[in-house]
Amino acid sequence: MKIQRALISVSDKTGLVEFARELHRRGVEILSTGGTARALQAENIPTVEVSQFTGSPEIMDGRVKTLHPKIHGGLLFLRGNEEHEKQAKQHGIRPIDLVVVNLYPFEATIAKEDVTLPGAIEQIDIGGPSMIRSAAKNYQSVAVVTDPTDYPAVVEDMTENNGGTDLALRERLAIKAFATTASYDRAIAGFLNREQETSAAFRQDLPLELRLRYGENPHQQAELYGDFGSYFEKLQGKELSYNNILDISAAAGLITEFGKPTVAILKHTNPCGIGTDSDLREAWDKAFATDKQAPFGGIIVCNRPLTLALARSISEIFSEVIIAPEFDADARSLLSKKKNLRLMKLLKPLSESGRDARSVVGGLLVQDTDASDVPELEHKVVTERPPSKDEIEAMEFGWKVVKHVKSNAIVYAGKDRTLGIGAGQMSRIDSSRIAVWKAREAGLSLKGSAVCSDAFFPFPDGLIAAAEAGATCAIQPGGSVRDEEVIKAANDRGLAMVFTGFRHFRH
Repeated sequence: MKIQRALISVSDKTGLVEFARELHRRGVEILSTGGTARALQAENIPTVEVSQFTGSPEIMDGRVKTLHPKIHGGLLFLRGNEEHEKQAKQHGIRPIDLVVVNLYPFEATIAKEDVTLPGAIEQIDIGGPSMIRSAAKNYQSVAVVTDPTDYPAVVEDMTENNGGTDLALRERLAIKAFATTASYDRAIAGFLNREQETSAAFRQDLPLELRLRYGENPHQQAELYGDFGSYFEKLQGKELSYNNILDISAAAGLITEFGKPTVAILKHTNPCGIGTDSDLREAWDKAFATDKQAPFGGIIVCNRPLTLALARSISEIFSEVIIAPEFDADARSLLSKKKNLRLMKLLKPLSESGRDARSVVGGLLVQDTDASDVPELEHKVVTERPPSKDEIEAMEFGWKVVKHVKSNAIVYAGKDRTLGIGAGQMSRIDSSRIAVWKAREAGLSLKGSAVCSDAFFPFPDGLIAAAEAGATCAIQPGGSVRDEEVIKAANDRGLAMVFTGFRHFRH
């Protein structure tokens, strides 16, 4: 289908002039509106104003300019259909073979702190989505471009097809166009939902990013949707599995909690050990010492460029994935010898706000991400003895970790390392026993440690067990009907304890 006439109306003018100049060079008549027309005319690219083409002026402050039969008829009539061709000729409707439209920046507008409802509504595009949908519906004959990154593909296709485009490209562009208008409408509906404080529906459109070999198990089919690739770049290694992606996401969320140089080891999304030190290799030693068995086949993440010294230590065990913001050249060279080892570069920090969605039978559960900070613990003390500076640092460290451990979660911590972790037990006392047992297996003393609990101790027994193991301070949410009994147990044993006032369940 040779392109004879194109309608261009864009907010994002990236690559516009070069693309339009190429269309003009190929003899394509260009129709345009408003700022787009002025931008092209300023570059001496011949442009026909839409109002001139339709014979109707723009009205109502530009709200009505492309909503006209000569525009939508030119997009929608079926080429080769005798009756359509007849009606087009009868009404003076000429074909439009290419539509280049991107929409008013609604999402950028509502992201501004000072946005108002009337200001947001003015940025709801009407003519743009209408033209996009008309062109996309008739993709058998019309090409529609909604993304400037597709300009080169259109030019290349025109070169290969004597000034036209082939059906495969038009179909791909149409799918992208419908996804674009769907996402745009969801952004509008979501904003208005928030403004009206309603939750009429939850909608999310995520593009297919990767088809995976299988899911959690080989008999399960799986895909990855969204923009995972904007956060992580795979530098080497085997293709990512479903379980790798879950672990990578969990690891990145955990390491984001720490500002100091930190190394963390995870297995099945649960932390195995975390250490902090100005020397990353020392941080690794602290993390690895927590549990020297579980890290086999695990995930390692750090929040500083990965050094050669750290790479040498890591390479002594088998790991599935290593994540870092950068890899020193000599570290990368050493790790490249492990061909199957996946090296993932963390491209940007994870957002501290957002929404989490999980599938359940018949629908989705949606919640805010757990982005709460560590409170000022000095003001949260509930025991007779206040914690020392070292104990406060240990509680702060452990509280950051326990947030990422599956409930019921217990973490014993020092001020720069984990000492014992108990995860995912039906009873909190069992999680504590496991954490103590793991510390003993690793040869680590819990004397002077902080015990951290993701939810309140329902009975004094959990706290008493922690004190007997060597903990001298505790951090927990509080809120149990037996809080007074737990506080008394702490006072009787000289423990310092703080209540954060909020929990960190992770199911």
